[in-house]
This record gives sequence, structure tokens and C-alpha cells, in this order.
Amino acid sequence: MALDAADTLEILQLAARYNHAIDYGDPEAWAGTFTEDGTFNTAQGVQQGHEALAQFAAGFGTGMAGARHWTNNHIVDGDGDSATHTCYLNLIQTNDSAKSMITGLYEDTLRKVDGQWRFTSRTVTADG
Repeated sequence: MALDAADTLEILQLAARYNHAIDYGDPEAWAGTFTEDGTFNTAQGVQQGHEALAQFAAGFGTGMAGARHWTNNHIVDGDGDSATHTCYLNLIQTNDSAKSMITGLYEDTLRKVDGQWRFTSRTVTADG
């Protein structure tokens, strides 16, 4: 069965909670957007599992203070308790420079666990 509007909205809300958690320094909430065995894939490597994800998020604020994740052009597809999601990323520095730091693409796989959507895998690919 294809995803209904409620599932799609919940996935979009998950992406927003992910952005807010990392931008405002809440590593536990950020890691909580993933399944327990979830992975986050970047050019710098792969983080897997709740503890590794929370450690990654805790370190993000030290090098990226004032950063804000802006995502748009969301595409959600799925069936039952599995889904995919892609969207554009624009990471903006809000401190003195107020500039775009990174643009890229998120490619996600998701699973509904205990009635809530979570990322099983999130890959970010930076443009240029």
C-alpha cells in the first residue's frame, strides 16, 4: 500500500526535527531521528548506531556554530513501513559571514518503527 498523506507529513516533520536538533545542539534528539542501527554517510565517513550518531552530532556544534540546515524540494516515496526520501540541502552560516557553506543532496531510506518513521540510512552528498 502506498504511503498516505499522514505518513508523508510525518517523514517531512522527521526531516525538520533532524535539522532543528543538530542546529540547536541536541545530539540525543538528532540521533533519535535514526533507527537504533541507523547510518549517516558523508564524505568524511559513516556513523552507525545511536551512540556514534550522538557523538557525531555533539561534535558538529564545535566546528559549525551558528549553522542552519535548510532543506527543500522534498520527494517522498514508499509502501507500507518502508520509504525513501530525497531533498536538497543548503547549509547556511548565520554568524558574521552569513553565507552558504554547503549545498548538496540528502538521500534517505526510512522505516516505520513502533508507529514512528526513522531514518535507517541518510547519505549527504555535497555539490562541488
